[in-house]
Amino acid sequence: MIDSKHAWIQAGYTLFGLQGESGLKVEVLAQKVGISKSSFYHHFADMEGFMEQLLRYHLQQSRLISEKERQATSIDPDLVNILVEHRDDLLFSRQLRFNTADDRFRQALQQSNQAIGMDFVHLWSRELPTRLTPAQLGGIFELALENFYLQLNPGNLDAPWIRQYFERLKSILRQFG
Repeated sequence: MIDSKHAWIQAGYTLFGLQGESGLKVEVLAQKVGISKSSFYHHFADMEGFMEQLLRYHLQQSRLISEKERQATSIDPDLVNILVEHRDDLLFSRQLRFNTADDRFRQALQQSNQAIGMDFVHLWSRELPTRLTPAQLGGIFELALENFYLQLNPGNLDAPWIRQYFERLKSILRQFG
């Protein structure tokens, strides 16, 4: 059984990924969790404290994703499966990207990117025959990542869309030799 604090965090994490910070309302969360609002205030002093917990949870999830990416041996199916499995984490990151004017979100995004980014680049460099240096691949990865999150939405975050996105990216990388 999931403890109530974790249930609040899970519900808030998913809701933030779908609607951003403006979607985080105690009443809505209470309905999703099926627990009274007083339970929220028992675990979290206020919405600000709750948001801090969500950001910490996201960094834990980023480290988990990084570890899985480190163990991945292929882009497809390994990386594709990891990304599909971590759908809520990707949507949460997407909201952080959309709201980088908020220092909390910008810092959490930077820390998350530090945890995840290079393992992804190493996987690409192993799988793609290219003369690009790791630094060049890293630069392309940064652009591709921003593009990925601009195109990503809850309706297309599935294995076929991710595969198609990666195939387009591979095609572009092949042109660089």
